[in-house]
Amino acid sequence: MTAFKLPESVLVVIYTPALDVLLIQRADVPDFWQSVTGSKDHVDESFEQTARREVFEETALDCREGAALQPHLHDWGLENVYEIYPRWRHRYAPGVVLNTEHLFGLEVPANTPVRLNPGEHTHCQWLPYAQAAERCFSPSNAEACLMLPRLARRKGVS
Repeated sequence: MTAFKLPESVLVVIYTPALDVLLIQRADVPDFWQSVTGSKDHVDESFEQTARREVFEETALDCREGAALQPHLHDWGLENVYEIYPRWRHRYAPGVVLNTEHLFGLEVPANTPVRLNPGEHTHCQWLPYAQAAERCFSPSNAEACLMLPRLARRKGVS
């Protein structure tokens, strides 16, 4: 039996105090720059657990339980529901066309080193939030970058 991806995912905008945003380039689609994203591994995995796992898997930045960056992950309390791009629908159960994406922010110090998972991403860059928004392939990712000045001030979450 094939295990289909769950249509529930996270978007984690990683940023510095100066509001520079980390964008990573997908290995399978070179013109696709994005923040950290990923689907839940199983239905019982919380969005927060998914966010912490995906950040570590894709960037080697550790915000998992007990790690130094743990308190810097913030649940923005926002969700996007969007149509899954046709090129990726085969990963989901037949008939699934919508995904729910939960948004998080992760503040890290400037010049924080990033180690990409080469199977998923090939390059990374830090850009001021407005420039990052222009570079993002995904409209929901671009919108999250543009909301960063307002959302970064809301520190009281997770």
